[in-house]
Formats: sequence, structure tokens, C-alpha cells
Amino acid sequence: MPELPEVETTVAGLRSVLEGRTLTLVEPRRADLRVPFPPDLRQRMTGARVERLGRRAKYGLVETDRGDMMIFHLGMSGRWRVDPDEIGKHDHLVLETGEGRRLALCDPRRFGFVELVRTEAWEAYPPFAKMGPEPLGDIFTGKLLHKMLSGKATSIKAALLDQRVVAGLGNIYVCEALHISGISPRKQAGKLTARQCDALAAAIKAVLLSAIAAGGSSLRDYARPDGELGYFAKEWRVYGREGEDCPACGATVLRRAEGGRSTFYCGVCQK
Repeated sequence: MPELPEVETTVAGLRSVLEGRTLTLVEPRRADLRVPFPPDLRQRMTGARVERLGRRAKYGLVETDRGDMMIFHLGMSGRWRVDPDEIGKHDHLVLETGEGRRLALCDPRRFGFVELVRTEAWEAYPPFAKMGPEPLGDIFTGKLLHKMLSGKATSIKAALLDQRVVAGLGNIYVCEALHISGISPRKQAGKLTARQCDALAAAIKAVLLSAIAAGGSSLRDYARPDGELGYFAKEWRVYGREGEDCPACGATVLRRAEGGRSTFYCGVCQK
């Protein structure tokens, strides 16, 4: 599933094509993805000028001069294709700009979705209403993380995947950040010290920024809007590396399955 770095990379790729441009065509090519397309999507977005593109957690935001914001989620396999040679059967939403640029939202599994909200009310959109801070924002610090984890009996990995604690973190980057900071994914969240939270917050920021610089991680069908594959997977320390040597201490990287996800970690240097 595309995580925060992949969505950030996607938004950056779309920004150069869409920002400041007028949409001359907005064409849903089927009735729904995970949920139905907004029935008035075509009407409200056609002719609108795109003022700004942004991201909240794992969601992309497209703000227009009409006071509307289109929110998209890439689901399991979604990606935007820029200027495709032809529109394929999995391209379920097509946009065109006044400059003749074309974008297609391709989603073979159809787990993604598109919503339309008023810009002034976007923060009240239900998935956003109770979200925690953005991990790359200035507000996210070790001190804040320590406060938010206080009293939590769940594991630190489960806590970090809870969008109410930190917005946008997913399995890959949580595993990587915990390894960088030397913290066991099974450690009780509420027992982390202030110093450990400082290290963990710094590790989260570092791994996300590195992943964004690398264009994200290529998993299954994910690719950047220009069609190129992200290469951060080559830099994974523990994720997907079961049985290999830990880059920190040389012990064997372990994998533990829980909650439908695999956790990768070093049982020696992560305490």
C-alpha cells in the first residue's frame, strides 16, 4: 500500500502538471472505486482552476478556485499516470488541463477512492477529524510523542500505526524507524522514556525524508506519476529482510506476523 512518502512523491509529481491549471475535462470512467465517485464531481471540477496541491497523512488534496477540494486515496494499488499514451481499462478517472496535459487515476484493485469537500471544511472530513500531527511538521517532536504515548499499554508499533497518535505512518516506515532508534516493536508504548521518544521522533522524520528523496518504495503496482519506480526499498534496513544480517549489529533480522502485518526487527539491538 502506498504510504506517506509515496503519496508525497505523487503530489509533487502532480503539482507541476496541475497547479495553476484549469481542468477542461473531468471524466469518471466507472461509477465507483472503493466507494462511489461523488455524483457531481464532473460538474464541480470541470472548468475549475487548481490552486494548490497538498497532502494529509496518506491522502492527496487538490484545492480549486471554486472553494472545492478533491481528496484522493491510492488504496492498495492506485497511482496517477501523467500523459499516458492511451487510457487503459484500469484508468478510472481522467483529467485534462487547458494546456492539453492528461492525467489518469489507475487503480487495478479499486481500493482507492475520491471524495469532494468544501475547502473551508476539509479538516472536518471524517478521516481527518481525529488524526494526530503530521510526522514531518514542526509540531511533531519527541516531547509531543512522549506525551501522546503516556499511559498506552499497547505496543509501540501498534501505537505508531494508530493515526490518532501520528498521521500517515505505515508498516514499512514504522519498522525502519524503530530499528534506527533501537526500540523493540513489542515494547509497551507508555514505557518509552523521554530520551527514547526523542530518538524515535528523529528517526521517523529521517526515514520519511530519505524515502521521499528516493521517490518512495516500489511495492507491487506503485510507481511515481512519471512512471518511474521509487528506489527506497534498496535502503531498507530490516523491512523485508528476514534472515539477513542486521546492519547495526550483524544479528539475524527476524519477522513476526501479527494483526495481518509482518513486523521486521532485530532481536538483539532493538530493546
